[in-house]
Amino acid sequence: MENDINDGVILAARLLLATLFLIFGWRKLTDYSGTVTRMVQDGARFPVLATPIAIFMELPVAFAVAVGVFTRPSAALLALYTLGTALIAHHYWTMTGANKIDSLESFYKNLSITGGFLLLYITGAGKYSIDAIVGW
Repeated sequence: MENDINDGVILAARLLLATLFLIFGWRKLTDYSGTVTRMVQDGARFPVLATPIAIFMELPVAFAVAVGVFTRPSAALLALYTLGTALIAHHYWTMTGANKIDSLESFYKNLSITGGFLLLYITGAGKYSIDAIVGW
């Protein structure tokens, strides 16, 4: 019984972690030029290259987490990606006023999400996943 509850919580965690990325990844894909513009504003060094990388991380990699396939490597990739976006796009230490507060909140939100992905990397996908069905 306890394992079923734990596996249910892991499933919920996977879905909750992936939701943010799936929503914003879809937005990046459907507004590709706007995403490139945002990458420029955020200070990405290679915005034209960063945009398809962001879309890849936020759509297929996040979807893999959601359904629980290749969960550990996907969680590790998303932990690194989320930490990277915190450092690139939310450098609150260079800002002032309301922008600083908004960026500070986003930075620490990203650190928290990174922690969630690291925990998922350790726990694995749980019983309710494609990984469990195929025996990974």
